[in-house]
Amino acid sequence: MSRSPVAKPIVILTGAGISKESGLHTFRDPDGIWATVRVEDVATPEAFRRDPRRVHAFYNERRRGLLRPEVQPNAAHSALARLESEWPAPVLLVTQNIDDLHERAGSRNLRHMHGELLKSRCEACGNVTSGRDDLTIELACAACTAIGAMRPHVVWFGEMPFDLDEVYGALGRCGLFLSIGTSGNVYPAAGFVAEARAAGAHTVELNLEPSEGHTQFAQGFYGKAGEIVPAYVDRLLAARR
Repeated sequence: MSRSPVAKPIVILTGAGISKESGLHTFRDPDGIWATVRVEDVATPEAFRRDPRRVHAFYNERRRGLLRPEVQPNAAHSALARLESEWPAPVLLVTQNIDDLHERAGSRNLRHMHGELLKSRCEACGNVTSGRDDLTIELACAACTAIGAMRPHVVWFGEMPFDLDEVYGALGRCGLFLSIGTSGNVYPAAGFVAEARAAGAHTVELNLEPSEGHTQFAQGFYGKAGEIVPAYVDRLLAARR
């Protein structure tokens, strides 16, 4: 019996498309959030300095939406948690999403490059805390007691995504790169496929439809994430047996 080749590390990038099937609105679809709200009004450091009440109201609404009982991880989230658990080499999941659906599904080696909606950060001292309640300008920081300095722990336009050094390092070592539910037009994430290809990795896009960068991938599978992602993970794990 021939032995399976040595399993290589996997890097997975996920975007809004994987969470849309759980009932969360995307940002960039024609009927998405940015079609009704201006980025400049709610998602920049300048907007927060200009009108923090409005920015807090916007993210408080997003947070309440995420915490609705009907919003739950779907089959795609669960499949990726299973892949991390069963794959014999490291699996790093990098998400552009600020929701916690990957964690709820069981993913552990996870990096939120755009931050987390259920966390807040003090602009005065940098302390990060978890919480599900609304943020207000009257709220005091639990660490330094500064009032009015608490902000959503998310990456706004004009700010640097989190954990990029670690992500680029993993891309340089991976043997397989999966891009799931992403538009392919938001950098730096849109450039991850090129980094993985340069490292010799096999690259696969799993999306509702081909993204803007679909020609950079060696393979593409298209359809609902809750269907195509579990099917792909099943094939990948079966090939190891």
